Amino acid sequence: MKAFLMYKDRDFDLRQKSPPNEQALIQDLELNTLFNAMALGDDFLLEVVKKAVLSGLNDLDTIRYRQDVLKDCLKNSSIVRDIYDMTVGLIENKKRRWYGIFSNYPSSILYNSVELLEMFMDVLKTLKNISDEHASEFESEGFKRFFAMIQKELDDKYFDAVQNHLGELKFRNGVLMSAELGKGNEGVNYVLRKPHDRKQSWAKHIFSKKPPVYTFKLHPRDESGARVLSELRDRGINLVANAVGQSTDHIISFFTMLRTELAFYVGCLNLHEQLAQIGEPISFPVPAALGERRHSFQGLYDVCLALTMKQQIVGNDANADSKSLVVITGANQGGKSTFLRSIGLSQLMMQCGMFAPAESFSSDLSGGLFTHYKREEDVTMKRGKLEEELTRMSEIVNNIMPNSTVLFNESFAATNGREGSEIARQIVSALLEKRIKVFFVTFLYEFAHSFYDKKADAIFLRAERQADGKRTFKLIEGEPLETGYGEDLYDGIFGTDN
Repeated sequence: MKAFLMYKDRDFDLRQKSPPNEQALIQDLELNTLFNAMALGDDFLLEVVKKAVLSGLNDLDTIRYRQDVLKDCLKNSSIVRDIYDMTVGLIENKKRRWYGIFSNYPSSILYNSVELLEMFMDVLKTLKNISDEHASEFESEGFKRFFAMIQKELDDKYFDAVQNHLGELKFRNGVLMSAELGKGNEGVNYVLRKPHDRKQSWAKHIFSKKPPVYTFKLHPRDESGARVLSELRDRGINLVANAVGQSTDHIISFFTMLRTELAFYVGCLNLHEQLAQIGEPISFPVPAALGERRHSFQGLYDVCLALTMKQQIVGNDANADSKSLVVITGANQGGKSTFLRSIGLSQLMMQCGMFAPAESFSSDLSGGLFTHYKREEDVTMKRGKLEEELTRMSEIVNNIMPNSTVLFNESFAATNGREGSEIARQIVSALLEKRIKVFFVTFLYEFAHSFYDKKADAIFLRAERQADGKRTFKLIEGEPLETGYGEDLYDGIFGTDN
């Protein structure tokens, strides 16, 4: 049995490699805030959502597949949580009750396996009842196939057959087995036999002709004899113990994978509930194929900032369709860096099949998301800030591919304006030639205006500032400004008279 709730045709691999720039993404986009909101203190949920978000998809069909499954989860959240809690409880009980791994004796392995299978049967019956009662309420391809599989595989005949087998495997009436004599009269070819039919009438059982048998009894204190008989018994049930153990492994692997795949959606439910309490909107993105150059949105906000402040955040609207470069300038503390984070977060959330933090959102898929943010001074004093920035840029270039996205936040400002502008211009020009989408927050006026003057394939956004110096935290289209209005901050701190 397979869950197939993350992919149409394969399991979700929790051991897949994370992107090489994982730590930079987590730091620059403040992803730990998002992960913690989704996990709510659960270490396993944290591991799953972190892997899912950072291991984005480049397949439109799979993204839409996950979106449909998530829509079902949002509509039937209590049912999904019940199934998830059921898998968690089963796995935890298995950890507490499974001792077979510490035993080399087939009888011990068989005993523990039978106990676990009885517990599994109760959980499978519960899952079957959920399927029978609620399958019609789910519309996604993933859940429809999941519940159809449950109803097909777990019918009444299956449960009856398993229950009968488990009853026989307890050997309440002893073990019936056969063996042959090998060299030196040593026992070989031990075979466990099916017990005789005990459903015959008492009269037939008493008066029917019985085959000749030879019996012997052990003295109660014959420890050596008891040990020998136990060894013979283990030889007879060895193959059965292995088979039952494999059946146990098969069922536990199903529930383990079901738990893993549902963990992603439970994380999404946790996030959705917190955003709903704040009053922030969500929408399901419309993904476009790799390289189509689509990027438009309404009410896009920084989900991590909303979660931190626990209040609604100013959203932004823009249409950058057919554009490869977005340059953001304007007033200090006007929301530029927050907007840049919202771009990166929404791209990651879309490409793992989640909803987006926006009223509407559409973007083409990205071959990889990279961030180049300013860093603090190197405390070891081994290299200057500009050298450090160029070193990180070199690492990005070594891993980037066409149709990737790079987010720059005040990069190359560690030197004078003219030199920084030229470095930025050459790097961005090279990236654009290789069909890489660029978002650039900058105070480098010469750099920004060089692309504006060329009428480049770009859109230019400015952090809005009102006449009295107040920030609206909205970004509007407009020509790059030569000032970031740093005097507004100075006046706010020290007062105009000073």
